[in-house]
Amino acid sequence: MRKLFIANRGEIAVRVARAARELGISTVAVCSEADVDAVHVRYADEHVVVGPAPAGQSYLDVDAVVAAAKGCGADAVHPGYGFLSENADFAERVIGAGMTWVGPSPEAIRLMGDKARARASAQQAGVPTIAGSDGAVVDLAAAQRVAADVGYPVAIKAAAGGGGRGIRVVGSDDELRSQLPVAQAEARAAFGSAEVYLERFVPRARHIEVQVFGDGTDVIHMGTRDCSMQRRRQKVVEEAGDLGLPADVERAMTDAAVRLASAVSYRGAGTVEFLYDAERKDFAFIEMNTRIQVEHPVTEMVWGFDLVQEQLLVARGQALSRFQDQHPPRGHAIEVRLNAEDPATGFMPSPGPLTRFRLPGGPFVRVDSGYEEGGQVPPFYDSLLAKVIVWGATRDEAISRLRRALAEVEVEGVATTVGFLRDVVDLPEFRSSDHHTRFLEEWMAREEVAV
Repeated sequence: MRKLFIANRGEIAVRVARAARELGISTVAVCSEADVDAVHVRYADEHVVVGPAPAGQSYLDVDAVVAAAKGCGADAVHPGYGFLSENADFAERVIGAGMTWVGPSPEAIRLMGDKARARASAQQAGVPTIAGSDGAVVDLAAAQRVAADVGYPVAIKAAAGGGGRGIRVVGSDDELRSQLPVAQAEARAAFGSAEVYLERFVPRARHIEVQVFGDGTDVIHMGTRDCSMQRRRQKVVEEAGDLGLPADVERAMTDAAVRLASAVSYRGAGTVEFLYDAERKDFAFIEMNTRIQVEHPVTEMVWGFDLVQEQLLVARGQALSRFQDQHPPRGHAIEVRLNAEDPATGFMPSPGPLTRFRLPGGPFVRVDSGYEEGGQVPPFYDSLLAKVIVWGATRDEAISRLRRALAEVEVEGVATTVGFLRDVVDLPEFRSSDHHTRFLEEWMAREEVAV
C-alpha cells in the first residue's frame, strides 16, 4: 500500500490521513466543490474534486469516486464511516479496479447490511436475538401473526436500514395496520428496499456494542461500549471501560460477537450491537456495522490501540497485531458529539462561519475534528463539528474531566449542542449509569427540551 484514497470528509478523513501518515503511506483526499478549503483536504498529500456540493453528486457518486481513485494512482481506498462505507457494490468496484479495499469483504458487507439476513446469521451462530419475525414480513397478516406471538409493543425495522434509522414502534394491532405501509414506504425511499421485519420492543434497554476485529482468519474483541444516551435513536454519549455489566453477561456478549464475526470470516474493524435488558439480565443481537464506528476513539483510549492503523495493516495482508487479552483494558473513556445544531429550534442544523472555534485540551483529553476557526460549516452534510473524548482511571474521574473539557468549548458563528451536552453530563441518572435508550428523550420531554 503506497497511496491511500480516503473516500470521505470531515473528522474521519483527518483521522485516516493521520494514521496513514504514521505508517508512511501517502494520502489523497476526496472533496466536493464546497469542501475544497476544508481541513481534511489539507491533511492529505493530494486532493481530487469529485463533483458539486450535494453528496449524491460527489461523495456518494460511485462512478466519480472510483474514477478519481484510479485517476490519481491510488492503490487502496479507505471509506471511513457513512457515505459509501457499507456499500458492497462500491467495495466490489474498488476491488475490481485493482485497488485494495480497506474493509471487510463485499459478501460480509452485503450479508450484514440486510438486517433480516444478519439476524438469521446471528441465530445460526448461536447469538441470542430478540423474538420476532423470521426474515422480512410479506404482508399485514404475517406481521400481525408475529405481533400476536411476541406481544406488543413491537418494532418495525427496515431490512436494509441501520444506525438507528428506519425504525417504528407500534403498540397495538391498529397502529400496526396503519404504520406498516408507512414503514415500508419509508424503507423503500430511504434504503431502496421496502422489506421490513418485526422484533419485540424492549422499552428500558441499554445499547451495548462490542468492538470486533478480524484478519479473515482470526477474530478478537476489544471490549464493550455503552451508547444508551440517544436522541432520535442517534448516539449522543458513548463510553468504554467499566459499564457496570454483570461479568458473565459481558463475557457472553463478547463471545457471541466474536462467534458471529468468525462465522463470516470477518476482516477489518466491525461492531456487533446488542440490547441489554437489565431487568432480565440478558442481551440480544441488534445488528452488525461493517466499518469503523464514530465512537471508536473510546475503545482506542481504553485499550491503547490504534484501530485505524490496524485496518490499514490488515488490509495490506498482515495478520492481527495482537492476541485476545494480550493488553488488558485500562480505565474509562467517554465521547460526546458536538454538533452544529440549535437545540432551541428542535436541533435544526446550523451551518455558517466559525468565527470562534476553541476546543478543549489538557491531560487525557482528545479532540477529533474536521473544522477550525475561520472555517465554514456547509449545509450539505452531517452537522458533526467535533468529538470530545476523555479518559480517566475511573468513570467518575472521566466524567469530571468531561465536565471540565466541555466548559472550555467556545464556538461562535453557529449554534451548537455544547450547552445540551453539559446538561446531559450533569444528570444524576447519567452519573449513576441509571439510564437506557429512551431515557434522554423522556428527560427532554419532561424538561420541555426539543426532542
